[in-house]
Amino acid sequence: MKKVILSLALVFAMGMSFTSCRETKEEKAEDAIEQAAEDTEDALEDAADETEEAVEEAGDAIEEGAEDAEAAAEEAMEETEEAVDSMSN
Repeated sequence: MKKVILSLALVFAMGMSFTSCRETKEEKAEDAIEQAAEDTEDALEDAADETEEAVEEAGDAIEEGAEDAEAAAEEAMEETEEAVDSMSN
């Protein structure tokens, strides 16, 4: 059992000593891909936020327009009633 553990420790130590700590082209490419993915994600989040704001502004404008139309209709109805009343008298 001791020989197996010592053998594994020796293999591990040798493996670590032969492994380079230098950054390879593959690692640089992976980093570039990860950065591009993060940038894309940020851009999508920004676009979603801007779209949400635009939708909210459009909804507010529609709501305001509906309120203005309702007020104008009520005013027109009152003026019509006044005109009918003045014709009746």
